[in-house]
Amino acid sequence: MLRNGLEPWHLLILAVVVIAVFGSKKLPDTARALGKSVRILKSEARAMKDEGTP
Repeated sequence: MLRNGLEPWHLLILAVVVIAVFGSKKLPDTARALGKSVRILKSEARAMKDEGTP
């Protein structure tokens, strides 16, 4: 039944649900905040990695 995990139509249903829950006006702000969070996480992980090397 779940041989390949996520299929394209699963992602389509997920996108429709997200749009229905958050509405089209909040999506750009949410995506911007998510991108900013990912950038911060990457920079912190890079700083921790560089901190460990002599």
